[in-house]
Amino acid sequence: MGREEMSMHPNRRGFLGATTAVSYARILGANNRIRIAGLGTGGRCRYLMSLAGKQPEVELVAACDVYEPRRAETIAKAAPGARGYVDYRAVLDRQDVDAVIIGSPDHWHVPMTIDAVRAGKDVYVEKPLTKTSEEGPLCEMAVAESGRVVQVGYQQRSWEHFKAARELVAGGKLGQVTLVLSSWYQNYARFDPAKAEVDASKLDWKRWLGNAPAQPVNAVRYFRWRWFWDFGGGHLTDLHSHYGDVIHWFLNAYEPKDALAAGGNHVLGYLECPDTINCVWSYPGFTLVYNGTLVCTLEGGNIVFRGTRAMMKINRDGFAVYPEGVVPPERTHYPEPETAMKSAQDGTIDHVANWLECI
Repeated sequence: MGREEMSMHPNRRGFLGATTAVSYARILGANNRIRIAGLGTGGRCRYLMSLAGKQPEVELVAACDVYEPRRAETIAKAAPGARGYVDYRAVLDRQDVDAVIIGSPDHWHVPMTIDAVRAGKDVYVEKPLTKTSEEGPLCEMAVAESGRVVQVGYQQRSWEHFKAARELVAGGKLGQVTLVLSSWYQNYARFDPAKAEVDASKLDWKRWLGNAPAQPVNAVRYFRWRWFWDFGGGHLTDLHSHYGDVIHWFLNAYEPKDALAAGGNHVLGYLECPDTINCVWSYPGFTLVYNGTLVCTLEGGNIVFRGTRAMMKINRDGFAVYPEGVVPPERTHYPEPETAMKSAQDGTIDHVANWLECI
């Protein structure tokens, strides 16, 4: 949740698992510095660490990853002087580590978060917080008992134009919203699974699997874990997870009454999760639709809110509000927007800053 909305929402459990940083009093480390470790240091974690590391009060002291090349790359590019680890529990044992950034595959998010807060560490964990609905209450309980700050990587909550757009929707600018269209398009077809390679001698595969079923080392599963059921959940826990959270936040609706989904692997047969998917959820008062594919990037990700007074289109570039009743009915072009706002910067920058401010 953002700064303006601090209460927990237990009814989110199992759908998105969204929690965001709240403030509390604590004693910082020596010289008021926040000493941070990265757990699961792939590209996203390195980016988050680099953002945190730009703040004068932050010191990056550890990089933990089960794959030696990623540990080395993180230390070289994001955290010079940090110590490398294979076992994240050894990081949590360090009394001089104040907080951790978790960028591991989804099936490790809750175990790492629970272990971290119980060890007295504050946490920034990438979305989705949970992989299964059963994990939600366990994580909520552990965080509540610990009193630690936990921020989930739904950075739209800190993105200025998303916050401004939410105020417009809440103020009735769109009228009654009855239909929300969400979409996200990427292109995985450019990835050749036959060329995927991982150096098994430098990878602790058993540790990477964690609570997932035992299976042979597989480079495709390692690099594309989001699209295999043991480690991720495909479109809905990856891409739609971001915009599902935005829609819940904007419309203050967290529990769909029912859901329908269809999809298939039409091009990327090596994945378990569908490469193309269509979903519909019914909420009290409105219907939500998601369309996604991994074979064509055009348009990227968007949300369209259709209301009785106006339509809003919003994405990570900005938003625009188009009034109803200005152009002739059923024409295919939009009128000039009544209100518009462009993105000034990646909301992740402010999201990480919010977390550090709360600490």
